[in-house]
Amino acid sequence: MKIFTFCAVAVAAFCWCGAAQAADDAAAAKELKVAEEKRTNDYAAQLEAYLRKMLVEDYPARAAKAWHRDYSSVEAFLKSVEPNRERWRRVIKPPALAKTGKLERTSYEPLRDVNAEWWRVPLGELAAEGIFAAPPGAGAGRRVPLVIVQHGIGSFPERNFGLNDDGGAYHAFARELLKAGFAVIVPMNLRSVERRNRIERLCRLADLSLPGIELVRMQRLLDEAIQEPCVVAERVGMWGLSLGGLATMFWMPLEPRIKAGVCAGWFNHRRNKMVIPDKRYSCFLETKEEHAFFNGWLLESTDSDVVSLICPRPFQVQTGKADRIAHWPMVVEEFDAARQHYEKLGLGDRIEMDLRDGGHETHIESGMRFLTKWLKK
Repeated sequence: MKIFTFCAVAVAAFCWCGAAQAADDAAAAKELKVAEEKRTNDYAAQLEAYLRKMLVEDYPARAAKAWHRDYSSVEAFLKSVEPNRERWRRVIKPPALAKTGKLERTSYEPLRDVNAEWWRVPLGELAAEGIFAAPPGAGAGRRVPLVIVQHGIGSFPERNFGLNDDGGAYHAFARELLKAGFAVIVPMNLRSVERRNRIERLCRLADLSLPGIELVRMQRLLDEAIQEPCVVAERVGMWGLSLGGLATMFWMPLEPRIKAGVCAGWFNHRRNKMVIPDKRYSCFLETKEEHAFFNGWLLESTDSDVVSLICPRPFQVQTGKADRIAHWPMVVEEFDAARQHYEKLGLGDRIEMDLRDGGHETHIESGMRFLTKWLKK
């Protein structure tokens, strides 16, 4: 009996010790988990602070070393920014896509009222596609300027003509351009955040970018459009909204045939827009729009600096004060910096900003006036 009692006590003691040890281990594991989470959060905060300082606070000093603009003449200016243009090309990374077949063109029934055609240019495994239309009466005896019209990320070429424009942001501006006597080429680009995120991941693996691919697709459509008998090849403009505004700003530095541009709902205080969360605007860092991040973009190419690669060609910014993509006073600050490049060359009349109380949309009257002034005179 004594032996049994002793064993029972020993077993109970062992179990108690085991339970106590398990409790201690669980407490230690919980404490480690809390400590590790804090440590990792602290490291993440350090990384973000380090990169934020590099991208935003250190940008002016870095850009000052990267840009060596010569404002003594337009020719000297263009020569002085050529190294930056080549580095911008390495951000956009356009591939070499050659035409591999004849232009395919068919009447486009949804826009039969403007005699539109759907164009397709074969580019090997890819194709450049979009809508071409010219104003009534245009032809070899009445040649007209051409405007590249670019839709945004949630849209498609037809919406520029007013079809299925549920939000009313486009105001059928491609149709208005036709009425004003311009021919239009409206490239089809990839629609939706999810699709662009997926393809952009693959582009990064291939050292390309989706805007770079779409730039070359646009160029192959432009090659065809300027051969139309009704088009004045030397008078090409571009007007894009939202992601189409991105295209206007991204592509004009690399496509000199575009002589004037209108950027609606995109131009921004780029460093803040990409990096600094703020309740007054949507910061890309806080969104799921992974497609909007490009390698090396903010080393020396905030929006005002990119505009200096468009200068001295005429450029208009359209911004709505109620547009959540930006806090409009920051946009004005960045625009003022962009305008300096034109003013230092004595060309201040070639850049302007249409700032209104509205939202994310095109401004028909000012855009039409601007392109008419610079492409029809």
